[in-house]
Parts: sequence; C-alpha cells; structure tokens
Amino acid sequence: MHISEGILSPAVLAVGWTAAATGIAIGTRKLDADSMARAGILSAAFFVASLIHVPMGFTSVHLILNGLVGLLLGWAAFPAIFTAIALQAVFFQFGGLTTLGVNTTLMALPAVLCHYAFKSAVVSNKPRLVVAGAFGCGFFAVGLAATIFGAALFATGEAFFQAAVITVAAHVPVMAIEGLITVFCIQFLLRVDPEMLPK
Repeated sequence: MHISEGILSPAVLAVGWTAAATGIAIGTRKLDADSMARAGILSAAFFVASLIHVPMGFTSVHLILNGLVGLLLGWAAFPAIFTAIALQAVFFQFGGLTTLGVNTTLMALPAVLCHYAFKSAVVSNKPRLVVAGAFGCGFFAVGLAATIFGAALFATGEAFFQAAVITVAAHVPVMAIEGLITVFCIQFLLRVDPEMLPK
C-alpha cells in the first residue's frame, strides 16, 4: 500500500509531510534505551512483511503489521515505520521520496490510534478481551490505513475515486489476516515476554 511518485497533489504531499514530521518528533521523544531495540525489531518486521506482495486482480496486497507495531510502540511507531518505508523507497523503489510523508502517515497514524483504542483490552487479564483487542487492533489499523490511502488519492482528484475504492476493497481480506496474526503475536508474547506489551 505505497503511493508512488507523481500521483498526489502538492497540497496532499504537504499535509502528509506535516503529519509525518509531527508524529516522528513525538515518537522520537517517546523512545528510550529500553524501547529502542523493540522499535528496531518491529521496524524490521514491518519492512520484511511489506516486501511480500500477493497479486489480487489487477492490484496486489501485502501484510503490513502496522497494528502490531502501533500496539507495542505507541507514538514510537512513527519513527519505526518511517525508517522502514524510507529504506523500501531507497532500495526497492516502493513508493517514493516525495510521498514518504504520506506513506508514513497512512501507516503510522492508524497504528497510534489503534494503540490507544485497544491497549486496555490487550493488557487486561481477561483472555477474551485480549483476543478481541488484538484482533481489533490488527484489523482496524489496516482498514484505517486503506481508508487514508483512498482519501489521499481522492483529495488529489476525483478521477482516482474508483482506484481508491478498489484499493480499500482489496485490503478487506488483509484486515482479517492481520487481525489473526496480531492475536497470535500477542498471545505468544504473553507466554514468553509479557514485558514487551504496552504498559
């Protein structure tokens, strides 16, 4: 779900860079020595997951893991995701340098929102709430990212409306898969390293 160079209007690019810069500034201040290694690992996981594309009609989809990254990092998801997307743009030409702000925002902003929406359920001692919270975090983080993706295209021009709708629709199966993966990861962390979970 990368937006390539030369598509978005200057106004949309400016909004994306402003939002990304704000999130990165806040997230960088939240990073400390303990969370730095966690951010690096999650950034690497995000980087690798986004490289594996599955064709779906005339588009393709891929795992994102922004819900998991946001759940475990909070605001620090912004610098973690920015780093991964920047490396993808430089090494593999996914997205582009001018769209780096928009691409960061459409992935990281839903991650942060879902962190605050589902954190209390995930850290509760109620297994059903943990599962529901983890699934919701993975599911809605992708859904919100696809929605922002579509909104960025539509804000550039109404000609992109159909492409925006198709992109959002193509990611509905990914939303469910991401929800299940997030549940699996959180249950695994609860068993082996509960300290990684948000406080």
